[in-house]
Amino acid sequence: MKDQHDNKTVDWVGQFSRAWAMPNKNTFSIKPIRELIEKHNSCELLSIDPFANTSRIAKVTNDIDWTMDTDFALDALSFLKTFEDESVDLVLFDPPYSPRQVSECYKKLGLSVSSQDTQAKFWGDLKKEIARITKVGGKVLSFGWNSNGIGKTKGFQIVELLTVAHGGNHNDTICTVEIKVSSQGGAA
Repeated sequence: MKDQHDNKTVDWVGQFSRAWAMPNKNTFSIKPIRELIEKHNSCELLSIDPFANTSRIAKVTNDIDWTMDTDFALDALSFLKTFEDESVDLVLFDPPYSPRQVSECYKKLGLSVSSQDTQAKFWGDLKKEIARITKVGGKVLSFGWNSNGIGKTKGFQIVELLTVAHGGNHNDTICTVEIKVSSQGGAA
């Protein structure tokens, strides 16, 4: 497909769908999102969740909030760095969606918030680590207010998008499913 404005080719192989569901701060309890995860997850995969909160869907879970029932209580970047290169089959990437959400989360836990924690570099560093640890052929399911995912420059290709509308003044939750097709750009 050609974009009429800049004449670049957009490579898209995949499925796009839209659903409606009530919003919930626990993203994975939203029915269409939970169903998407179940479709791509299986018990034989090494699946991880660096921002698990109350979710126990992944085999290995982490949350910076030490009161959550997770396997680890580290900041997400430190958690991701514990994995070997190309060792993970599936990453559930549901970080705070905005700088404000990062700030609120840290402050709630009594942690200091620096400008580095609320700038684009915060998400960029996480994506670099996810690219490094995901196997070629592995998947990343990203959740947020955009469909950027991990990205083509890091060796990923989008295969599915799900937009979950929540009605009223709520932002949609955009779910991006990517497969790692090459190791390019995956080194930290």
